[in-house]
Amino acid sequence: MRSLLAAVTISCGAFSAISCGNTQPAPPSVTSAASLPAPPAAPATVPLPTETSEAFFVVSGPIIVEHQIDLSAQRDGLVTRILFDAPARVKTGDLLAQLDDRQLVANLEAGRAKTRGIAADLKNWESEAEVLKADYARAQHLWDLGLISEEQLQHARYKAESDQWDIKRVAETMNTARQEEHSLELELEKTRIVAPFNGLVARRYVREGQNVAKGDRLFWITAEAPLLMRFTLPEKYFGRFRQAQQLEVTSPDLPGQKHAARVKQVSPVVDPSSGTFEVLLEFAGDRGDFRPGMNANVRLDSPR
Repeated sequence: MRSLLAAVTISCGAFSAISCGNTQPAPPSVTSAASLPAPPAAPATVPLPTETSEAFFVVSGPIIVEHQIDLSAQRDGLVTRILFDAPARVKTGDLLAQLDDRQLVANLEAGRAKTRGIAADLKNWESEAEVLKADYARAQHLWDLGLISEEQLQHARYKAESDQWDIKRVAETMNTARQEEHSLELELEKTRIVAPFNGLVARRYVREGQNVAKGDRLFWITAEAPLLMRFTLPEKYFGRFRQAQQLEVTSPDLPGQKHAARVKQVSPVVDPSSGTFEVLLEFAGDRGDFRPGMNANVRLDSPR
């Protein structure tokens, strides 16, 4: 019995030695993908607040007015009077300054006297024409009676016709004199510097006693209302504006103040060179503290 147990023990030890001496790795077990655990979900990415991801953006532009010009001298002359200075308010037709007009006034009076003289001469020719017309009628009657020759009749007729041509010549001379007189009146008007519209004298460039040349700046006149704002937008905004559409205008110089404005004009086409189009706004109601020349902002929704 003891020998049998020893044999079994020896057999088991030999088998264990054979099993331990086998250095080949066991083949890996195969596991289906469905049995693998799902990887953890990646955290959601929050976009940064860039201009393209925001729901709106702000466009800037200057506040302007329709009527704003530099008044320039239309002729050479000496400034004799200045009646308004900045920041005076003026109305249409108000005399702002006066140039020396003495020579023009004298020339105009001479031109008017010449016109009156030619008009009197024309009346004289017209009176003579009536006399010659009566002479021709009498000559026609005498010729019918056989008291004068045909040559005498033709002489009276040609003389009456010739006088009509003299009347036309003098009439054209009078028209020329009147046009010269009108030209002098226009030149005289150029010596009067007047306000072209209701507005404000923003700047004066000349002084009394100064000689100015044609084209020299004299005054800067600007209207105060209505206030406008003009700006350009990319073509992706084309078609998103309509007439009388309401928008809100702000200014960095007036924090906390807002003003309503309406779309007055939208360019019907896109500029192919820049890919933009133009929008014109008009301020509604009282302008408040907004003034021409200030910079303003308009908040617009970004296109989706």
